[in-house]
Amino acid sequence: MNDPTPRPTTNENHLLINAFTTHPQSPLLQVTRRVADSGCNMLDARLSTVGRDITLTALAVGSWDAIAKLESSLSRLEREDGLKLMWYRTGDKQVQTDLLPYIVEVVAADKPGITFQLADFFDRQGISIESLHCSRYRAMQTGADMYSAQVTIGVPARMHIAALRDDFLEFCDHLNLDAIMDPMKF
Repeated sequence: MNDPTPRPTTNENHLLINAFTTHPQSPLLQVTRRVADSGCNMLDARLSTVGRDITLTALAVGSWDAIAKLESSLSRLEREDGLKLMWYRTGDKQVQTDLLPYIVEVVAADKPGITFQLADFFDRQGISIESLHCSRYRAMQTGADMYSAQVTIGVPARMHIAALRDDFLEFCDHLNLDAIMDPMKF
């Protein structure tokens, strides 16, 4: 008996993979080998060292059977090589053409809650955070604990940019954060 439902196309089958290992071992080679061997393609990947661990977030795309093969391969990889892995099927990101990309950079004396306060500010404005990288470091000259964040946001096109920038800078002044907000230029 034939199934009248057609199989999804290659672009409709996505697998989001998170892999974690302890530095200096990296999950990149092992995961990307499994993606390639299964007949899938890497659509997006991010690798970073956080604390003593290396994390890989990857989005693989392929036919339904290639994704199934990749899932089996990841299960074996987790059992045999001891990587910490999580994965699930997902979909393609919906394109939002009404969002303007902006870069926000923040530097301040480190104190608890800065990342939450930034996220809360943008959430209250209806602005999506597309990417975030924040870290703590010691200032070379003084040894003070410092906080740094680089945030990519999607500002709705209908929003008045000058008013948003004023509100954001006032918010930062209130928290004693040094910040800039500029349009993404690439």
